[in-house]
Amino acid sequence: MAEGRYRVFVYGTLLTGEENHEVVAPYVRAVCSGKVNGRLYNVGPYPALVLGEEGEVEGEWLTVTEEGLKAMDELEDYVEGRSNNEYERVWVRDACKPIEGYVYVYLPEKAAGFPLIPSGSWRRMKKT
Repeated sequence: MAEGRYRVFVYGTLLTGEENHEVVAPYVRAVCSGKVNGRLYNVGPYPALVLGEEGEVEGEWLTVTEEGLKAMDELEDYVEGRSNNEYERVWVRDACKPIEGYVYVYLPEKAAGFPLIPSGSWRRMKKT
């Protein structure tokens, strides 16, 4: 990975063509499809990913500049080391490809009570 470039797995409103993609679009240097192991929950206007052995979540790997990572941190209200982040930014590997990078996740206890998105796809859920 080039210096100052980061891979981030996105699975909801930051996907290409979705409502928050414009936040990161100026900083995107590459995009490829991907999947991670876990479950996707419907939190209302956006989804939440809980990593785990069960299920696969569809999304995209965005390669972004440092400014892009900062813009995503701001959108996700993530501050490194803060104990009350809505999302945590963690390292993850793709379920099928030799790709790894960051992803924003919910803790399982936070996702409890929200409906599961059985398909693992935010886009497919929105179409129904």
